[in-house]
Amino acid sequence: MTTLLVIAKAPVAGRVKTRLTTVFTPQQAADLALASLQDTLAAVLATPARRRVLVLDGRPGPWIPDGIEVVPQSTGGLDARLASAFALAGGPALLIGMDTPQVTPGLLAPGLDFTEADAWFGPADDGGFWALGLADPDPALLLGVPMSAAHTGEVQRRRLTRAGLTVRDLPGLCDVDTPADAARVAAAAPRTRFAALYCGLCAVTR
Repeated sequence: MTTLLVIAKAPVAGRVKTRLTTVFTPQQAADLALASLQDTLAAVLATPARRRVLVLDGRPGPWIPDGIEVVPQSTGGLDARLASAFALAGGPALLIGMDTPQVTPGLLAPGLDFTEADAWFGPADDGGFWALGLADPDPALLLGVPMSAAHTGEVQRRRLTRAGLTVRDLPGLCDVDTPADAARVAAAAPRTRFAALYCGLCAVTR
């Protein structure tokens, strides 16, 4: 079976979701990041996988549920850290971030099946990607891809196809980066921890 990887930052005020602080306080932004990560890990736990690994930048806390392995992120740029995360799997792996609390086992499950695909690609609305699956993780598929840019997803997917891989696409999702993103995701996934917290914070700040 395939390994599920989640790459994330510890939800520490001032270190995560800083673009949300135009509306929320740094602590509120960190709380929203925590809710998003908890929703993500709950979906991961409900998805059949060989291993479930949180690749964490920062210190683990009691918010990490049982059944999730925790390993520290490597140093370097995001491309290098993603490549190192895939290396931990030792085989086929699907990697996601912490910015899509609307993710579900139903969205993740196809990306764990490599019987007819060499790679899975989940585009994000901001031009990046929320998921990347590799049957045979090779650092060369990631290293040098410009990250956190409007064309990141385009470059990454092209890197896969130019390597001769059969690429299948997962549905596009909205990453939570800005207050507008947060409102959109909360509305789309109203039963999540993220949506409950977001709506509660908005009621207080009005």
